[in-house]
Amino acid sequence: MHIIASQERSNPDPRVAGGRLTVDLDALRANYRRLREVAGGAEVAGVVKANAYGLGIDKVASALWAEGCRAFFVALPQEGATLRAVLPEAYIYVLAGLFENGSADIFHEFGLLPVVNSRTELSIWEAHGWDGDVPRPCAIHVDTGMNRLGLSADEAIAFAADNALTGAVTPLLVISHLACADEAGHPLNVRQLESFQAVRGAFPHADSSLSNSAGTMLGPDYAFDLVRPGIALYGGNPVAGERPMLPVATAETRVIQVRAAKAGETVSYGAARKLSRDTRIAVVAAGYADGYPRSLSGSGVPLRQTLAKGGEGFVHGQRVPVLGRVTMDLTMFDVTDLGEEVGYGDWIELFGPNIPIDEAAARAGTIAYELLTSLGDRYDRRYLGAEISDG
Repeated sequence: MHIIASQERSNPDPRVAGGRLTVDLDALRANYRRLREVAGGAEVAGVVKANAYGLGIDKVASALWAEGCRAFFVALPQEGATLRAVLPEAYIYVLAGLFENGSADIFHEFGLLPVVNSRTELSIWEAHGWDGDVPRPCAIHVDTGMNRLGLSADEAIAFAADNALTGAVTPLLVISHLACADEAGHPLNVRQLESFQAVRGAFPHADSSLSNSAGTMLGPDYAFDLVRPGIALYGGNPVAGERPMLPVATAETRVIQVRAAKAGETVSYGAARKLSRDTRIAVVAAGYADGYPRSLSGSGVPLRQTLAKGGEGFVHGQRVPVLGRVTMDLTMFDVTDLGEEVGYGDWIELFGPNIPIDEAAARAGTIAYELLTSLGDRYDRRYLGAEISDG
């Protein structure tokens, strides 16, 4: 038996947790239903890699299964093994992990489907012994212009011809990945579509999949048999200007002190932020160790990235700006305009329904994917809505 590390995180005692992360499973399921409508007749898979984008693979996958999702994508075999324990009957595709000959045994042991990215990986999978009814099922990944992972179009077509004679492996799915789907008019989208259409014909018995979250919004020509949304499931807006997805994750942090500072005093490391007025400062128990980026340090602090605008929180119906540098465990907010309303024990929203995840990410000079997957272990994770885990 191979040892596979669990993706589960120990939840801190809510009485002493500095932050709380609320995951709305009903909103997740509503986002899945919307994507299913947009995809037309294509199957909608669930991309649940990186612990379901930091939100908990067991709870998220169970909720998606309850909505009819049957195919899931993870990054590595240990994620697939964790998911297999939750959903015994799911199709689980692993985007990477055929690293050496012995690795194929792990795929077989947990009933995982490798996404084959190279001739080397094809050789590993072909050499693996198999005792099932379908010889070595897998997905074939073809690079159509992103220059990341995948066989070239010529390699894929040559393999298809060889495999038609030998039957060494059983491609269930042929996939590629769009590089610029969030820009509908980008010329690379059409070039990748044409390249993928040329390759998929070499695999007449396999389903085809090209679109991620943004690609799902490009229309029926890009849908094929299956789409693979990730960030859109979790509330990120895959294409600017589209109707936003429902927010799924809300990150909040606890106020552990409110202090008064005089005009002319400075805040946080480096004394980089000098106060222009008498200020009430709310100190909260979250910082970059909790996935709240240092680049969200308050306006005027020179260390921030070029695209960053400085973070904001939300408390008592009002936005409040970050003051000074975000530190490892603590962040300071200017709550002066709220008078005495903000006090010890209050909660400030970092992102959620009032600070959209995409806006918070943009203020940090990054993307929603990075904010979600950077969430630390110190949040009290809470789940709202129904979840079903009956496999």
